[in-house]
Amino acid sequence: MRHTAQCISKKVMIIAALSGIAAFANLSPALAADAAATAIEKGKAVAVDRKKGNCLACHAMDDGNLPGNIAPPLVSMKLRYPDKAKLREQIWDATIRNPNSIMPPFGRHKMLSEEEIDNITVYILTL
Repeated sequence: MRHTAQCISKKVMIIAALSGIAAFANLSPALAADAAATAIEKGKAVAVDRKKGNCLACHAMDDGNLPGNIAPPLVSMKLRYPDKAKLREQIWDATIRNPNSIMPPFGRHKMLSEEEIDNITVYILTL
């Protein structure tokens, strides 16, 4: 039952994200769906890449293999970060909100491109 609720919740969040992308980009819903799906896929690819985002080194998330446990698990992210900009800021440089954070400042140190950070943000909001 819980798994079913999580699946439904993820689908609702993805549909909400797609709607927002369609409105923002003034795209047809079909094109917006393709764009959002692509961003989610690219974001996940970077997040699990051990040479890029490497989120799994510290976080447990979705279906990731060998997750770390020194940082909060990436679950219910839309509830934790209803403002997408705040999540993006956290990924870009976590030391803005917490100077003692051990999370690497991916954007400030240019470890990831702006597009990669955008894609990771979209992906993480689906978790």
